[in-house]
This record gives sequence, structure tokens and C-alpha cells, in this order.
Amino acid sequence: MVLSFFKRGESGLEHVAHQTISMLGDARHSFDLASTAVLAGADPAAVGADIRATDERINAAEQQLRSELVVHVAVQGGGDIGLVLGYTLLLKKIERIGDQAKNILDLAEEGISLAGADDVEMFIGRRQQISQMYVEAADILASQDADRARSFLAASRELNAECEAKVHEYMHSDRPGHWAVPRAILHRYWKRIVANLAGIVTAAIEPISSLDYLEGGAADIVD
Repeated sequence: MVLSFFKRGESGLEHVAHQTISMLGDARHSFDLASTAVLAGADPAAVGADIRATDERINAAEQQLRSELVVHVAVQGGGDIGLVLGYTLLLKKIERIGDQAKNILDLAEEGISLAGADDVEMFIGRRQQISQMYVEAADILASQDADRARSFLAASRELNAECEAKVHEYMHSDRPGHWAVPRAILHRYWKRIVANLAGIVTAAIEPISSLDYLEGGAADIVD
């Protein structure tokens, strides 16, 4: 059972659907802010309060929506149980994405800045790519476009492979640890974000039994 109620009329779970997309927007906001601190030299103190407040808003929304899902099942019975379970997993993935933004902020608060580095343009380009993926994931949830979802999932697998390759490259680099380690960690955070976005998009086109798993039964996040 896919999250088909995005296309229904106004009833039942539509509020959950709309709030889920809003949470994705909040998660993107935090990601972009945290990225400016690491890649563009923004003051972590200036953006940190906003990121943490946004994370609290995401967490509060998750708790509220989970409560609404419980009430929905209690009132409506088990007919929508697949949708409810799917949304429970979906909300957790968005919460995890929000946590990754805080992890990126933590790098900046540790004094890590790639602003002005000779490879910063590569990082900026990849950050822009991931930021756009938040928008695409929300659009796919709303549209239930299976072809677009499959294209998104293929792109996410490619990007995650690139991030994993960069992690291994930095692990074996001859450059000093203070140069290589932050770059490896940032790519690991990006890999987690993209994997969770892929899981969110999977919910638009796959049955509940497939959520959190890839083809062949492997988990969708291997870390």
C-alpha cells in the first residue's frame, strides 16, 4: 500500500500529508543554513539558534502527527493501517534528516570551515544538488509520480556511491587529518541524508513491506 491519500479529497489523513511536506521544507531550511556555516563561512552562532529551533519544530510535529495517526486508527479502525505504518516510518526519516543538519552545524561549531578552500566549489555544487533533492522529494510525495520517483531513486543511488567513494578517498589521503577528516565526515552525513530522502520517495511508489529496504532485501541505509 503506497501513500495514496495525497491524491484523495479532504478527509482523514490529508493533514498528516500536508504537514509531512512542511517538515521536509523545514529540514531543507536547516540543511541550507548549516551548510553555509561549513562552506561559506557563516557564523555558527548566528545560524545555530535557527537550526535548533527548526529541529525542535520538526520533532514536535513528528510527535503531534504520530499522535494523530494513533487517533485515526482508534477512530477509523484498521482499514488505513498500512498508510499509518508508512507515515510513521516516513516521519522518522524526516526527523533523522533534521538531525544530520545539526551534525553539519556541529562541524562548524568545532571550527571546521571549507570557505576559500581549493576544493570548496565541488562541495558547494554537491550541497546545491542535495538541497534540490529535498524539493524533488516533496514534489514526488505530492504528485505520486512513479516515473519521477524511479529517476530520483536512481540519482540517489549514484550520489550515494559518489559520497562513499569520496569517504574512502579521504580515508586514504596523504593530506593531514585536519584536512581529510572533516571532508570525509561531511560526505558521510550527506550519504545519510540522501538515503533517507530516497526512503521517503520510496514511500510514494512502494508497498509498506518494502519501506526501509532496497531491492534484494538490503537496508536502505548502510553505515
